[in-house]
Amino acid sequence: MEHITLLLGIVIITALVFDFTNGFHDTANAMATTISTGALKPKTAVAMSAVLNLVGAFMSVEVAKTISKGLVNEEGIQPEVIFAALVGAILWNLVTWLVGLPSSSSHALMGGLIGAAVASAGMGAVNGSVVVTKVLIPAIAAPIVAGVAAYLAAKVTYKVGKGMGEKTSAKGYRAGQIASAGLVSLAHGTNDAQKTMGIITLALVAGGAIAPGSNPPVWVIVSAGMAIAMGTYLGGWRIIRTMGSGLTDLQPQQGFAAQTSAASVILASSHLGFSLSTTHACSGAVMGAGLGRKGGVVRWSTATRMFIAWGLTLPAAALVASGAELVMRTGDIGVTAVALFLVGSCVAIWFISRRQVVDHTNVTEVAPAAAGEPGVVTTAMAAVAVPPIAGTPAAGTTAAVTDEAFKATIPAAPATPAAPAAAV
Repeated sequence: MEHITLLLGIVIITALVFDFTNGFHDTANAMATTISTGALKPKTAVAMSAVLNLVGAFMSVEVAKTISKGLVNEEGIQPEVIFAALVGAILWNLVTWLVGLPSSSSHALMGGLIGAAVASAGMGAVNGSVVVTKVLIPAIAAPIVAGVAAYLAAKVTYKVGKGMGEKTSAKGYRAGQIASAGLVSLAHGTNDAQKTMGIITLALVAGGAIAPGSNPPVWVIVSAGMAIAMGTYLGGWRIIRTMGSGLTDLQPQQGFAAQTSAASVILASSHLGFSLSTTHACSGAVMGAGLGRKGGVVRWSTATRMFIAWGLTLPAAALVASGAELVMRTGDIGVTAVALFLVGSCVAIWFISRRQVVDHTNVTEVAPAAAGEPGVVTTAMAAVAVPPIAGTPAAGTTAAVTDEAFKATIPAAPATPAAPAAAV
């Protein structure tokens, strides 16, 4: 194994911690629809996903090369910069997990890396063309392409299964969901596990442990695959609930269409070396499949919160990472302070999450806000509707007017004067 200094060892461990959070943060991408439709039990689903994530980590290193060789210039990057990038990415992952929003772990990592590199060496440390072509464009294109593909796939599945009985059709598509969920998990391993491989490889280059331009060593591939598999098995139940039932209500046909479309997009991007957000692809596919069924709806208020989180991911992680890098310039004291801040923040977020526990026992329950959430059309109609006259039933109700209610509308008769008291 390469010569590892204490600081470099801390960076590698922190990178594996990020990989672990990436695993439980993105479990929903593969298994949310499978769990919500009842195709697999929650614990079985995450165990299957963990194994296939591990297998997928060994299938390619193209995305790892994009992270380690293309996103930032290797020259002048120090291990402290990598550590700062990981601090920003981990904290964003945990905050979005706490509120149940499926944001991109990939963009959190890349945002942290960009922010720390700029704070350390200026704008010249970032390869702008790579950021645009292999990060930003895929971020916009992935949910659109996956959404359109899932929408069309859902239409086709309903048309093909039109002559089948509802139970027979659902049973068949549940089996298809299991296969497609496995494909998504495999694709997730080929894409997301490689990002940690790339960041560790970049740290090894920055620390002088390996030569610039090297591919990830075998031990890096194995450790990154194990970390993301363990995180996946833990299960990000909060985000699974949002993806499975918070965005839309899916039937097995739609779940199959969503997962197949997402897996195709992710595998294609991994082959091309695009650092795609699997969260963007899977979320877009879920929304597309939700609209692909006649009468299907998407809860756009939840989707809007998710879109906002997507837009904030890169700048938020970059801001935290740049601040951490500036603090670490003070030397060992700064590095220690940032490390303690990271540990303290993680512990605080975990304790906050215990106030309302979401796990495999209640993950399929729809949150009260989502269950009774009005749609966009309903809200708009309520805003322009004429207010009901006082004392009359609201529109859409069939309240009967009782005798008491009718009598209440008749003006009361004037009070009769009291008879004068008899004189003594």
